Amino acid sequence: MIGLSKTDRHFKILLGCCLLCWWAYPLSPVGAQTDIEALTHEIESLKARISELEVLKERLLELEAALQKARTKRSIPTEDAPERQKEIELGGAVRFNYAYRDFQKNNRSKGGDLEFDLFRLNVDGGRQDFLFSAEYRWYRFMDVIHHGWIGYDFSDAWQAQLGVTQVPFGILPYASHNWWFGVPYYIGLEDDYDLGVKWLYEGDPWNFQFAFFKNGEWGDAGETERYSFDVVKTQGEENEETNTLNVRAAYTLDHSEGYSTEIGVSGLWGQLFNETTDSFGNRWAAAAHLNGTYDRWNLMLEVARYVYDPHNPAGVDDRTVMMGAFGTSFPVAAEGTLLVANVSYALPVNWNTVDSFTFYNDYSILKKDESGFDDTQINTLGVLISAPPVHTYIDLITGKNAPFLGVPEEISGISRGLGRGEPDAEWETRFNVNVGYYF
Repeated sequence: MIGLSKTDRHFKILLGCCLLCWWAYPLSPVGAQTDIEALTHEIESLKARISELEVLKERLLELEAALQKARTKRSIPTEDAPERQKEIELGGAVRFNYAYRDFQKNNRSKGGDLEFDLFRLNVDGGRQDFLFSAEYRWYRFMDVIHHGWIGYDFSDAWQAQLGVTQVPFGILPYASHNWWFGVPYYIGLEDDYDLGVKWLYEGDPWNFQFAFFKNGEWGDAGETERYSFDVVKTQGEENEETNTLNVRAAYTLDHSEGYSTEIGVSGLWGQLFNETTDSFGNRWAAAAHLNGTYDRWNLMLEVARYVYDPHNPAGVDDRTVMMGAFGTSFPVAAEGTLLVANVSYALPVNWNTVDSFTFYNDYSILKKDESGFDDTQINTLGVLISAPPVHTYIDLITGKNAPFLGVPEEISGISRGLGRGEPDAEWETRFNVNVGYYF
């Protein structure tokens, strides 16, 4: 029996017993009719039993193979299996940017400029119910943290995040479709990231987010090399954001497959600490939004109101606050109302490597409360060409009293389009193409 499987040994033992019984059966003379009938009956009976054994043998082999396969693929941890660990994912992007500015003579004479935009690296992962996410960016003139947090899943619905996380306010993740963004971004009310703790609840159809942010992402209000816009200490002003509470509630109406509408409200309240006066001012903002997806169409509507009330020393203008990012800073009206109206249309195609075109027009306006301050407006008409892993934004950006758009763009080193503005400001245009390889 050496070399035989357990199944084969059982089968051969049973077969041997059957043959032994047949051999030991008392035979009568062959010529007897009764003996012939008895032998025939016994042979047929043994054949039937052998056939049954063959079937049982095949079934036994199938069951043993299935058991071995199940043991091999088993993913539930046991005493002799390693603890599960979530996969760590690496990603990022390399982007290049072409810009033609009709308001800059040198740029216009050269036919625009092609520049390196950024290299970014993303790392995401986790273990058991803990998770983390981080992104760091290298621009041609600075390198900054975009976000970086650790989180914990309390349940399928509840999650907490600690670190540099996105501020829950207005339409998320962006209140725009284009690469340039709109007015909300430049006043710190779109794609803003601060340092603190956030709780998220996702239970269809509700989404709730609560957050407490101690300060901006760097913890240093004097640092203007940052990704998102915050109140900064520069140009003789010494205010900084601290102790900010955020709340956002959104409800999604599912009309039918491919048709849904998210409606929501947001609010924030925080302090402004002035280093010179060693005292606190405050700031608050509130918003209502609609973000609708209707087959290939997307509609974004948002209205927001904000107020900054700093405790400045004598001689510092309270009608504006200094905000900064990307290595620069400029005054922003201390009180205003923001309106956003964006629409897009996604067109799937099968054209070489291109799988879709997304056409859009994004419009936003900041209406400033202060008498004599002129409104800021930005309108972007463009298209996103998706040919994964390459994505290209082609934008025609027009702005009035907008930062980084217009001549003179800077007065005494400070762009003042979002502050007092210019009463005779004209619409200025920037044609922009951003090409990125995302991995």
